[in-house]
Amino acid sequence: MTLPSPALPLPVRWVPAAAARPAMSAFWWHWVASTDSLTARLVSAGQGRRFRVRVLRQGVGYPSVDEATALGLPLRRYAWLREVALCLDNTPWVVARSVAPLTQLHGQRLERLGERSLGSWLFQQADLRRGPIEVSRHAPRFVVASGLWGRRSCFYHAGMSLLVQEYFLTSMADALEGPSR
Repeated sequence: MTLPSPALPLPVRWVPAAAARPAMSAFWWHWVASTDSLTARLVSAGQGRRFRVRVLRQGVGYPSVDEATALGLPLRRYAWLREVALCLDNTPWVVARSVAPLTQLHGQRLERLGERSLGSWLFQQADLRRGPIEVSRHAPRFVVASGLWGRRSCFYHAGMSLLVQEYFLTSMADALEGPSR
């Protein structure tokens, strides 16, 4: 499946996680700055709620300007794109977008993940390295959703770079903190 290639949107402003720390509650810092598997954290926080990955879109398309820059790709270079909602009891708590240069996939059949989380595969790789976490207050531009914080980092495995962006939604905050936040 090929994703449509709209005009490239304006870049999202990302800052190092430490620079965003003063604007963030301890609750959100715990989520945004964590370097372990977000999937495992969500399952644990869900306290028995059913975890599910809902694939929104997956295929080949153009990364945005800020995504291409983060991966060191020239603009208008095709990449593998995957957009998902991480749900608990069918309610999206996080939406995520992953981008990998096509030239670096080296037989990694990421499209076969289906409704399995990328993190469940990624964190099993023995040679996995994670780059610094960057943070944004921009709402995710690939879905209509109200997000509180977004984070992204590049992962490196077997010669492949993979940019993973995760946006924590207000539905997650409402479930864990209560609507009064």
